[in-house]
Amino acid sequence: MIFIHSIPSRNHKLDIQTLRTFLLVVEERSFSAAAQRLHLTQPAVSKRIALLEQQLGCELFDRIGRTITPTEAGVALLPHAKTIIQQLYSAEQAVRDLSGAVAGDLRIATSHHIGLHRLPPVLSAFSKAFPGVALDIDFMDSEQAYDLIMQGRLELAVVTLAPAGESSMVSHPVWHDPLVFMAASEHPLAVHQACTLAELARHPAILPGLGTYTGQIVKRLFADHDLTLQVSMATNYLETIRMMAQVGLGWTVLPRNMLDKGLSPLAVEGIAIDRTLGSIHHRGRSLSRAAQSFMAILQAFGDGMAKPAAIGAPAPPC
Repeated sequence: MIFIHSIPSRNHKLDIQTLRTFLLVVEERSFSAAAQRLHLTQPAVSKRIALLEQQLGCELFDRIGRTITPTEAGVALLPHAKTIIQQLYSAEQAVRDLSGAVAGDLRIATSHHIGLHRLPPVLSAFSKAFPGVALDIDFMDSEQAYDLIMQGRLELAVVTLAPAGESSMVSHPVWHDPLVFMAASEHPLAVHQACTLAELARHPAILPGLGTYTGQIVKRLFADHDLTLQVSMATNYLETIRMMAQVGLGWTVLPRNMLDKGLSPLAVEGIAIDRTLGSIHHRGRSLSRAAQSFMAILQAFGDGMAKPAAIGAPAPPC
């Protein structure tokens, strides 16, 4: 139980599970979606919120049809609830760390591409080295993972690193990821030994969304040469982009390890581009031993961009 003295109510005892439920309803904007995340029934979630509203003496959500939005009171409670849950997490982590055991829950985020092409051996080694850790992996765009780390809702993410660093974020490069211009073997650009950016600009392109970090790299390249991209289609799923390029819908830029049968690399005169894949966490958050251990194994499977730590031992505190 935690006592909140700054919020008047008839009963000052606010249950931690109730606060967690409140945060999930705010996040999901849905009682049913929050219930699924908590493995509860929707009536059970509604009952928790009703109890919290009764304790605080005010309504926390406006319920208009199927739309759930926080009231003014709900918005006021939100930062306090986040702080309480984060402090509880830190307390639990401190107690676990005293035991020296690498155990507990570890929630990380990663992109679909990294999860498919880079993480499998990392996950296998980590699960064997630290069977006491329950690993929860969320697949999402790198940009979304950055946002969740910034909000304190994720401890660690393995993503495409942002081209411009964030002052509140700690980044650890793990893999250098060269990007290659490519097109279907029968594409007009593929018949030449080399082409120019200007020639590429005259043909439709299929690219990652220009708001993504990879899309920003390509967009900035063409802008620096005063060229306009003809983006006929954009999606954040690189496997989908590869399929559409293979059937001749346009040229594209993808990681080199995605070049396969049906696609030809395009040598662009004087141009080489790449991106960096790695881990991120918030500068103001102390990492659990599980997160430190995961980072150590991650670096051990990297390509030497950062010094790896020994597998089986937690990394030094960051």
